[in-house]
Amino acid sequence: MLAAMRILTSAVLAILLATASSEAERVSIFEDDLIHFNTEMPDSGARAEIEVIDNGRRIYRTVSIAPFPNDHRVFARVEIDPIPKDEIAVHDKWDRAGSIRIATENGQEAELVKFITAYGGHTVWEVDVTHLAPLLSGEVTIGAFIDTWVSPAWHVSVDLSSEPGRDSTRVAWNQPVMLVDNFDLETYGDSGYTTTVAIPDIQERVLLYYYVSGHCTDGRGADEFMKKDNVILVNDRVVYRYQPWRDDCRDFRAINPYTRRWSSGMWSSDYDRSGWCPGDIVSPLVLDLTDHLPPGEHAVTVRIDDIRPADESGKGYWRTSVQLVGITYKSTSKD
Repeated sequence: MLAAMRILTSAVLAILLATASSEAERVSIFEDDLIHFNTEMPDSGARAEIEVIDNGRRIYRTVSIAPFPNDHRVFARVEIDPIPKDEIAVHDKWDRAGSIRIATENGQEAELVKFITAYGGHTVWEVDVTHLAPLLSGEVTIGAFIDTWVSPAWHVSVDLSSEPGRDSTRVAWNQPVMLVDNFDLETYGDSGYTTTVAIPDIQERVLLYYYVSGHCTDGRGADEFMKKDNVILVNDRVVYRYQPWRDDCRDFRAINPYTRRWSSGMWSSDYDRSGWCPGDIVSPLVLDLTDHLPPGEHAVTVRIDDIRPADESGKGYWRTSVQLVGITYKSTSKD
């Protein structure tokens, strides 16, 4: 079963999506725009073209984007700044889950960049988002979300750019499948999330991008600090099972200025976690499911085993999203 499904490493993806050369013009989406939590004035500080919802924690902007050339790689640059409180403090010193996302016509959002803020620290990421190029053309609505509970909190800047490359493949289509900010036991149970997808007959390969991070509402072990099986099924058949895990979080301590040392001697930013580290992006798992998803309709299921149920203290939950991507091969002929 697994022989027919291949995990694409970052090295393979780099070959698949081309090699870079000179940089093209950038498309600005957000520029130091405010994200905060304010029930009384959620729109305070927002530019006229920014739509603000969720008491200021989610902002959206519609921009016009010219199609990126098929032989270019596309990059998103994301910069997150904590808002200073005084000379030595910031208003939001915690690590917060966040993402940049694309609103599609059918209402299903696609995750552009998934990240966790540093503990009150400034972060900048340049992320290859070539697999989303088909959604980044024409009038596009892009949103930014940070799960903050204070005001003011963060400034966010986002722009897009492309670079020419030398590649024999192109992205034919991107199909958002799911984006769930609160994947918990009470809502999804033991069976998980299932949706029907339609695979067109215009590609040689079908890739699945899976973004996931595990959390808990009260700081206890599950599901943030304990490994849990994440299971991908196609037509009720398991095609992949794994445990998202990061054991390199101590490498990011320097960009976490408000990390604190516990009595055990461990720093709060250093703990191993379910697929994420404070101050870093959450990279997707990329699976080649070509053999499992031929043209036609299929049921795709995401299941997370043994999610901690809600009790008087809190619960475990996950932030998950899935996209399917069709890849075609360009002709190498000089004609």
